[in-house]
Amino acid sequence: MLLTITPLYAGLLGLLYFVLTVRVVGGRTGKGAPSLGDGGNSTMFRVIRGHANFNEYVPFILLMMAMLEVGGIYSPWVLHTLGLALLIGRIGHGIALSFTENWVLGRAGGALLTFLVLLIVSVLCVWRGIAVLMVQTAPL
Repeated sequence: MLLTITPLYAGLLGLLYFVLTVRVVGGRTGKGAPSLGDGGNSTMFRVIRGHANFNEYVPFILLMMAMLEVGGIYSPWVLHTLGLALLIGRIGHGIALSFTENWVLGRAGGALLTFLVLLIVSVLCVWRGIAVLMVQTAPL
C-alpha cells in the first residue's frame, strides 16, 4: 500500500523542524553561544529544548501513523485528524519554547495535543496488533 496521508504531515512537520533547527543554529552563530550546550543562556536553552522536544516525539508518532496507514483499517479521516492535531500541537509547543519567554497556553496545549496523539496512535497500534495476532492464531 502506498502511503498518502502520513507523508503530508511528515512534510509539514519537517518544515517546522527546519524552522526550529534554524533557530538553534542562529542562536549559536549570532549570540556567541557555544557549539554545544546553551552557555548558561536561558533563551538558548529554551530554543534548544524546543528543537530537541520535537525530535523526541514526532518521529515515533509519525512511524506509528505510517503503520496504521499501511494497515488500512482506519478511516483516512482518523489519520488526518491525528496528523492535524500533532501539527497544531507541535506548532504551539515550538512557538512557546523557541519564540517566546513564557507562553503557557502554547506549551501546555501543544504538549497535551502531542501526548493525546501519542496515546491514541499507541492504542490503535496495539489494537491492530492484537487483532492481527488473533486472526493469525485462530484455529481453522
